[in-house]
Amino acid sequence: MHIPEEIKVTHRSTNEKEQLINRLKRIEGQVRGIQGMIENDRYCVDILTQISAITAALNKVGIHLLEKHTQHCVTDAIKDGNGEEAIQELMEVFKRFSKS
Repeated sequence: MHIPEEIKVTHRSTNEKEQLINRLKRIEGQVRGIQGMIENDRYCVDILTQISAITAALNKVGIHLLEKHTQHCVTDAIKDGNGEEAIQELMEVFKRFSKS
């Protein structure tokens, strides 16, 4: 029998959730815009410029989440005596994040 892995959650303020969701909706709109650009045979450089903007926007969301995770989750884990595990997890996230 497979025991499901524990699902971790992070509680965010309503304001933070709204900001993150709004940013992601803008990114989603930009992606749809690129689809339209491709359908309409737009110039490659224009499409690449939009892809660059999306990448920067996603990185900004990622950096925000990394910052909040470090300030809250990792800090709390250190205070609770689980710092080594939290820091190891954070380093793994940094490795994955830096590959993009």
